Amino acid sequence: MSNFQPEDPAPYMNHVGDQMQEVHDGLDDDFHGDAWDSDVDEFDYSNNKIGDTSAAQARKGKDIQGIPWDRLSITISRDQYRQTRLEQYINYENVPNSGDSSAKDCMVTQKGSLFYDFWRNSRSIKSSIIHFQLRNLVWATSKHDVYLMSNFLVNHYSTLTCRKHEVLNVQGHVSPSEKHPGSLLEEFTKIQVSSLAVKDKFLVAGGFQGEIICKHLDRPGVSFCWRITYDDNGITNAIEIYNKPSGALHFIASNNDCGVRDFDMERYQLLNYFRFPWPVNHTSLSPDGKLLTIVGDNPEAFS
Repeated sequence: MSNFQPEDPAPYMNHVGDQMQEVHDGLDDDFHGDAWDSDVDEFDYSNNKIGDTSAAQARKGKDIQGIPWDRLSITISRDQYRQTRLEQYINYENVPNSGDSSAKDCMVTQKGSLFYDFWRNSRSIKSSIIHFQLRNLVWATSKHDVYLMSNFLVNHYSTLTCRKHEVLNVQGHVSPSEKHPGSLLEEFTKIQVSSLAVKDKFLVAGGFQGEIICKHLDRPGVSFCWRITYDDNGITNAIEIYNKPSGALHFIASNNDCGVRDFDMERYQLLNYFRFPWPVNHTSLSPDGKLLTIVGDNPEAFS
């Protein structure tokens, strides 16, 4: 992830026209006004939050996000709002005009097919994104199980029960409950988690200061803690959990200190370390485990 920041990030992050702002203002008024509070079936008074939207409600015409478009102060539909946003939003780019250039090389998407069906919009649980470029903080391990970062908590959410429970709390002191060579003896405190991965009952969280936390979901406590880099720019941009052809479980950490590290998750030992001339944003392994693709703050990718 590049250290480059635009002189004024507002055009990249919050660019909306007058019409878009009116929609936001209208939503604020209607979501907190008497009109919305009067809808008993749509409001969760116990949590003072807007209720979820189910597939059955969506089929009957309810907005999937619960937005009362017909009660806004201005006349606009969901499709019109979406189109306005697409036309007015300016995407953040490190390389000027890279979006337009890449679009010329990409095939035009054929639309009209249905790949997914809407199931439920659950507004009772929200993920936290600290940095707009670091969004690997939500993982679905099955069609019913989702793990996500919410402030300093890693939560598990079940779409079957519509309930959440805490898996890992990194707001206070975090220290390993197991003894492994190289594991950090001192404690982490108030970790800002920048990346997350969950697979095969195993969770790995990476932090902004190069922290790595490993936890077995079927064991109490934390199994392993380590600060893999003390570089001033050591953000853990991405984590990939994978199985070796032998069946052994490993994970790869991609960091802003230009390093890619491969760990054995049985012994928690660093097996391979690769260094590049630029920060590494993500590393992915092919299903057969024979090809590793590495991308970072450079137009070229390594395989």
